[in-house]
Amino acid sequence: MTALRFLLTALVVAMAQPSGAQAQQRFITVASTTSTEQSGLFGHLLPAFEKASGIRVRVVALGTGQALDLARRGDADVVFVHDPAAEEKFVAEAFGVKRQQVMYNDFILVGPKADPAKAAGQDILEGLRRVATTQAPFVSRGDKSGTHTAELRYWKAAGVDLATASGIRGPWYRDTGSGMGPALNTAASMNAYILADRGTWLNFRNRGELGIVVAGDQALFNQYGVILVNPAKHAHVKAADGQKFIDWIVSPAGQQAIAAYRIGGEQLFFPNAR
Repeated sequence: MTALRFLLTALVVAMAQPSGAQAQQRFITVASTTSTEQSGLFGHLLPAFEKASGIRVRVVALGTGQALDLARRGDADVVFVHDPAAEEKFVAEAFGVKRQQVMYNDFILVGPKADPAKAAGQDILEGLRRVATTQAPFVSRGDKSGTHTAELRYWKAAGVDLATASGIRGPWYRDTGSGMGPALNTAASMNAYILADRGTWLNFRNRGELGIVVAGDQALFNQYGVILVNPAKHAHVKAADGQKFIDWIVSPAGQQAIAAYRIGGEQLFFPNAR
């Protein structure tokens, strides 16, 4: 009888434990930007988080606007993006619980090394004015991403009306509707100017005759934030595990991992969680 009781107890305990396949199913979905994916940052960060937490992370890499739209539909647990104004709006509309800043890098204007527009320097607005004046080929992501939003903001501040200057997708302004990597490939093939984030550029190999033309302007500052999708909007959101990811990414361990990611000895992102 004792042996039978022991076997029954062991069976109940075994049934209560998740199988290997079930344990592997513990995951969260993070809607993020193409820059965090294509720069290689997630490939560096996620193994450390998964080892520390046992939670797998599935990344859906989109432009920031598309990533936020995905989260609004409840198709993500966390968003990790880089458009502070859009992020604050997302939280204000109660789609997100709280926005926390994570890290920053900068945008750069990439263009032909010969620089036919004579745009080189540290003034992004003047650089764009010269591109527009000379109608040198320019490639835009055109995908509602944080980079695309920043680009449009810079054109407006530079006093360039794209609808007039380009005739809306005119011959010199190419609107691709693509992520950072594909847009850079298009710029390389056209030997064109393009606004890029530094992280993706440093990880980009198909540069052709392109190089950095404008950098160092304070206006090119590029802040990233992370937000838990509101479970009050979508009850299936994995709030506890999503919060564990956020807590880790803003913790000393996560921040140190961000700072440690380098390409060719150059740091791509700079942690600044509060």
